[in-house]
Amino acid sequence: MALDKPYLDVPGTTIFDAEQSRKGYGLNQFCMSLMKAENRARFKANERAYLDEWDMSEEQKQAVLARDLNRCIAAGGNIYFLAKIGATDGKSFQQMAGSMTGMTEDEYRNMMISGGRSVEGNRYIGEDGSAQAHKQPQGSAGSANITAGA
Repeated sequence: MALDKPYLDVPGTTIFDAEQSRKGYGLNQFCMSLMKAENRARFKANERAYLDEWDMSEEQKQAVLARDLNRCIAAGGNIYFLAKIGATDGKSFQQMAGSMTGMTEDEYRNMMISGGRSVEGNRYIGEDGSAQAHKQPQGSAGSANITAGA
């Protein structure tokens, strides 16, 4: 019997539940391997070869190679494990979070200092708030990526 998951209707949010955990196990294990300096060096020397050592789907590997954290999360990645990729690349968590919204680091920081996104229009999929899919990506970094065709 499938579990009722009312939280699937929260826009811009993937809940890391048991299903996501199972889906992302290999991806998250890869991320945790980056805690060791020798593994970070091996990954940076040949990312694809290192990824091929892990039990990950091709989609997960492509998402890591593209540094597309939203795709990684959709593929079962946990943001706290995925942070190891950003750290390996010399990125702060704030820079990573900004990249997930299409905002620059400054735009993301200013949004968070101002209280974050409003819940108005963002309680359920289909409303008109800033977290809704039709309003993504946000910020000048997202606009630049759209303009550049990225």
